[in-house]
Amino acid sequence: MTTVLFIGALYNLAFFLFHLLFWKIFGWKTELRTLGPINRGVMQILNLRLMWVFLVFAYVSAFYGHDLVTSGLGRTLLAAIALFWLMRAVEQIVFFGLRSAVSVGLTIVFLIGAALYFYPLTSAFPF
Repeated sequence: MTTVLFIGALYNLAFFLFHLLFWKIFGWKTELRTLGPINRGVMQILNLRLMWVFLVFAYVSAFYGHDLVTSGLGRTLLAAIALFWLMRAVEQIVFFGLRSAVSVGLTIVFLIGAALYFYPLTSAFPF
């Protein structure tokens, strides 16, 4: 199970790096100028805090895999991370639809993230 969670750590680390590039990829230096100062700040703060969340997800997945699977708090965190990625997949569909290959691809990528955390969670509970 720790191998799956280590893959989850790399997955979250990749999203940290991706979000680190948002300023360049999405041309935020010019694009965010169209927003008011409050909304411009909120967008950047939300992205920075999301980057922190990805680092925390990666850290606990890489270094506390055993605890995540064997403790009540760990299983709660597994469920929270799995639901984070599942909800992100749903939000992708709600806000961007499935009309483009990029949106479909991102939805699948987010579902993979959910699966990386639902799998060890459900494996901890034999049915």
